[in-house]
Amino acid sequence: MHIRQSLPPYALPIIFFGLVILAGTLMLHNQASHVAGPISWTDALFTATSATCVTGLSVVDTGTTFSRFGQNVILALIQLGGLGIMTFTGLAFYLWRHHVSLSDRIAVGQSLLHDPTFHLGRFLIRITLWTLAIETTGALLLYIQDPGGFAPYSALFHAVSAFCNAGFSLHSNNLMAWRGNWGINLVFILLITLGGIGFSVLVELQEYAAGGFQRTVRNQGRRLSWYAQVVIKTSLFLVIAGWLAIYVAEFVGFNRQLPAAESILTALFQSVTCRTAGFNTIDIGQMTTVSLLIMLALMFIGGAPGSCAGGIKVTTLRALTAFIQAQLKGRRQTVIGRFAVAQDAVNKALILIVFAFGIITCATLLLSITEGGDIPHPETRGLFLEILFEAVSAFGTVGLSTGLTPKLSMAGRWIITLLMFIGRLGPIVFLVAIQSFQKKLFYNWPEENMLIG
Repeated sequence: MHIRQSLPPYALPIIFFGLVILAGTLMLHNQASHVAGPISWTDALFTATSATCVTGLSVVDTGTTFSRFGQNVILALIQLGGLGIMTFTGLAFYLWRHHVSLSDRIAVGQSLLHDPTFHLGRFLIRITLWTLAIETTGALLLYIQDPGGFAPYSALFHAVSAFCNAGFSLHSNNLMAWRGNWGINLVFILLITLGGIGFSVLVELQEYAAGGFQRTVRNQGRRLSWYAQVVIKTSLFLVIAGWLAIYVAEFVGFNRQLPAAESILTALFQSVTCRTAGFNTIDIGQMTTVSLLIMLALMFIGGAPGSCAGGIKVTTLRALTAFIQAQLKGRRQTVIGRFAVAQDAVNKALILIVFAFGIITCATLLLSITEGGDIPHPETRGLFLEILFEAVSAFGTVGLSTGLTPKLSMAGRWIITLLMFIGRLGPIVFLVAIQSFQKKLFYNWPEENMLIG
């Protein structure tokens, strides 16, 4: 009790994620986890961090380097990281004590359900059951469509990896062998979308669908909540916009020699997977510069709050665009739909974006030093984009790479490892830490105009 009271709230997720990564590193470094020779402690730590932070970046091939035991360790780390250590520990605490303090209810509610009044136990149990049901259904669909490519274990591994937005694959070429398979692609798209839309929206959609028949019979209209509508509409817009942009940049006027249907499906899949999933059906390193820039933007944004996805989140982007629109129109409030966004939320969105840009800039600078700082610019053409892509992918816990990951130096691997950890916990911890340090002032400073621009 004394330890719990002495630790600030934002330190708990750091400790829990750190302990899980440490345990994963020890198990992955064990000889039982390898098929052939051992891997270094750095590579074991890198893999454990990537799995726990559901990133998917790999310095070694998952399917050929690790034994079934090692793959099981990675699978467990993905599942724990996807649902979140706080979710599992909150559920264990509830089952052990059968009650949770008001402060814990509010803390978990704000981060997962966007509602500080919910019942913690019922919510966590529902999320756990729904997660297992979705992953099991996804695994069955993958196995039914291609038993050879997705044996029972492989189907389960990929279903969990997709729903948790991890991007780990047991196939050396990821999902490139199924680039034209609409069934396999749609299963992955559905799993990625459900895992990245946010637990609160997922529960609300389930309740909304369950009550659809009653609403039809009674001729009553019931809309989704304002928050759910913002998440769904923004996510749908990003998927469609990314789909069209990647298709034009990658296949219009570029001789890919792919059938029209396959190129359309490939562009759609990459638009969805950029939302922090990390799977790929096309060689990322061979894509056009325009496509990589579009994917950079999608990776930076990420998915929805309280989900398995990373990035700055779609709600942050929507708040920013609404804020810019309000400023251009001279509005005092930031309006989205039928409600105005609280000023405190707008301030957090702006701070989070600045924080993310700062972290990525520092990481890119350090990687530019470690991965080619002593090489003249004419000899490193294209390397900066690859480094920036790697940094954004790590911070957004995406896992896509142009092929730079296995080539990283020892220092570069440590930087990416830290960046994945910060990307998974940094935004949450940063905002909570700021909020805990803030003090409300009961006075105003005198104002003075300043020349801007």
